[in-house]
Amino acid sequence: MIDKYKFKTKPFDHQMQALYKCWAQESYGLFMDMGTGKSKVLVDNIAMLYDRGAIRGALIIAPKGVYKIWSDNEIPNHMPDHIEKTMVSWDPNITKKKQLELDTLFDGDSQLKLLIMNVEAFSTKKGLDFADKFLSIFGGRALIGIDESTTIKSPTAKRTKNILKLGTSAKYRRILTGSPVTKSPLDLYTQCAFLDPYHLGFGSYYAFRNRYAVMVRRTFSGRSINLVTGYKNTAELSANLKTFSYRVAKEECLDLPPKVYTKRVVELTDEQKDMYNTMKRAAIAHHDGKLMTTESALTTLMRLHQITCGTFKADDGTVTPLKNNRITALTDCLEEVNGKVIIWATYREDIKKIVETLKKAYGEDSTVEYHGGVDTTLRQENIVQFQDVEGPTRYFVGNAQTGGYGITLTAANTVIYYSNNYDLEKRLQSEDRAHRIGQTGSVTYVDLVAEKTIDEKIIKALKEKVDLANDVMVERDIKKWLEF
Repeated sequence: MIDKYKFKTKPFDHQMQALYKCWAQESYGLFMDMGTGKSKVLVDNIAMLYDRGAIRGALIIAPKGVYKIWSDNEIPNHMPDHIEKTMVSWDPNITKKKQLELDTLFDGDSQLKLLIMNVEAFSTKKGLDFADKFLSIFGGRALIGIDESTTIKSPTAKRTKNILKLGTSAKYRRILTGSPVTKSPLDLYTQCAFLDPYHLGFGSYYAFRNRYAVMVRRTFSGRSINLVTGYKNTAELSANLKTFSYRVAKEECLDLPPKVYTKRVVELTDEQKDMYNTMKRAAIAHHDGKLMTTESALTTLMRLHQITCGTFKADDGTVTPLKNNRITALTDCLEEVNGKVIIWATYREDIKKIVETLKKAYGEDSTVEYHGGVDTTLRQENIVQFQDVEGPTRYFVGNAQTGGYGITLTAANTVIYYSNNYDLEKRLQSEDRAHRIGQTGSVTYVDLVAEKTIDEKIIKALKEKVDLANDVMVERDIKKWLEF
């Protein structure tokens, strides 16, 4: 069936291999590195099962920063044209318009029904109840796919418990992640329990832990507790895992293009939205119908961009931090990535926050920084430290203005743009720090993007090879860049 299937986009060899292994299995894990196209594999798998009559609907669960990408990009780009579908993304703020949209999922036609939900929704009764209602109409003939399945690795989390319970409502279940183990082998239990409680041979987390963790008993403040001090029987665990999962690392995918691009959506906080909209309205009102100087236009756009990244810089230079979700989006992304990572950020305040966060989470030696505030000698030492493939340093954090030229960072095959500079040349140069002579594999580039903001406009301009500074110089029309 697979060889003759009418794909919308041709799979790579490793994607075909994944489909051969998983497509008809009731439960399966797709442990594929970021950039290797595991989302496409799931879309094709859903299409095949629907064509076969095995399923009538599918629920895809993903983190906030990813779930809209499924409805906006992955499914439209890869779902075969011959399949008629109804697709709706979840929104907890159910307006009349959204309710009408959700109601189409329950129409009694024969179309494939697709519901895309963010994993955070399963911490709420509203989200769980709706997902349960959706799945109930298929009588088990449904698929549940969890993208970035490490979001359910905690056995005590409410959303994990709810999703595990929900899993029994669908005959077919899939988990997708580039790195199923982020902190310890114990991360595997609930992810695999969602697929099948007995895949790993244990009916409870505690039995699983006793088999694979080295435990010691310690007393603190008069209380006796069990502590994990190490792990055992890991070869057995690995062998068991291979019976129901497919693993591929990026360096093994010789068929991948040299550069792979993806994005993560960052939702603005209420504080950011209020400040952004206030400044946007003021800028449009002030400049409406007037030609601006290039400097004035770029300053306005930069101030708005800073807000989307999490800071507000006043005219007197005072910087005010804003509550934001971007650092969480970054750390969530890093959980999906293996190997060394370059992180580019435009503003010094952001770099400082990133470095502090990573060192706290992964240790002092995990991260080096590269920007104008770092001594020239230390910058070179940091490059050497990062390029050492056997060393402990995994993250290189810098800005493209300083680090985008003349340095080699081929130890990394993942580059994350925490924020972008609007300068096209700096973007292209910073991309090529990893993608140059000495790089033996494909490089994945991830953009963190706040949708319907100047942030998104900058990404679009860079993607289309438009130099925003030159464009502003010609147009000098603030509305073009601020209105959607």
